[in-house]
Amino acid sequence: RPERFRENSFQHFDIISIFIFIMIVGLGSAMQSMRQSQLFEKRALVAEAEKASAELSFLKAQINPHFLYNTLNNIYTLCLIDSNIAAESIMKLSNIMRYVTDQSEADFVPLQDEIDCISDFIALQKLRLGKKVTLNYTVEGDSINHKITPLLLMTFIENAFKYGLSNHLEALIDIRINIDKHRINFSSENQIFEHKELQTRKGIGIENTKKRLNLLYPGSHDLKIARDNGTFKVLLVLDSK
Repeated sequence: RPERFRENSFQHFDIISIFIFIMIVGLGSAMQSMRQSQLFEKRALVAEAEKASAELSFLKAQINPHFLYNTLNNIYTLCLIDSNIAAESIMKLSNIMRYVTDQSEADFVPLQDEIDCISDFIALQKLRLGKKVTLNYTVEGDSINHKITPLLLMTFIENAFKYGLSNHLEALIDIRINIDKHRINFSSENQIFEHKELQTRKGIGIENTKKRLNLLYPGSHDLKIARDNGTFKVLLVLDSK
C-alpha cells in the first residue's frame, strides 16, 4: 500500500507539474502575443499620427498663400478707390501678414491674437464698403487664457465678404464671437450673391477648415453650416484649449 500511495502521489505530482508547465507556456505565449499586439498597435498609432501631422502640414501650407493672395487683392482694390487710405491699409495688412507668417505654423495660438487679426481684416473691408452694406461685428467675453487654431475662423469671415456683397443690392453681414469660461462660440451670417468669376474657382477654405477641426479638435467642436433662402449661416462651437 505505501508503494501504491507513493506511485499515486508521483502520478498526481506529475499531473500538477504538467499542468503548471502548460500554464507557464500558455501565459508566456499570451504575454508575447500581447506584447506583439501592443507593438503593432503602437506602430499603427505612430503611423496614424505621422499621417495626421503630414496632412495638417499640407493644410497649413495651403492657408498662407490662399489667405495672403485674397488680402493683397483687397488692398489693391482699396488703393484704387482712395489712395489716402493706402497707408492705413498697408499697416493693417502688415499686421495680418506678420500674424500669418509667424503664427500659422503653430497648432494653437492665443485667442486674442486671432481676434486682432480678424479685427484688422474687417477694418480693411469696412474701408471699401458702400452705404448699402450693413456690417455687424461683435466680440464678447474675456479672451485671456484661451487658445485657438490660427486662421480657423478667418475662412468663414472671408467667405462672408466674398459672397455676401453686391455692387447694386443691399447686403447684411453679421459676425459674432462670444467667449465663455469653457467655450468659444462663433457665428456668421450673410446673404449670398452669386459671382460668376467666383463660381469658376474651387475654394479650399471650408473643406480645409473642416479637416483641421477634425485633426485638432476631435470630439471637441460642433460645426453647423446652413444655406437657406439665399442666406449662408455658420455656427461653430469650440471647447477652449
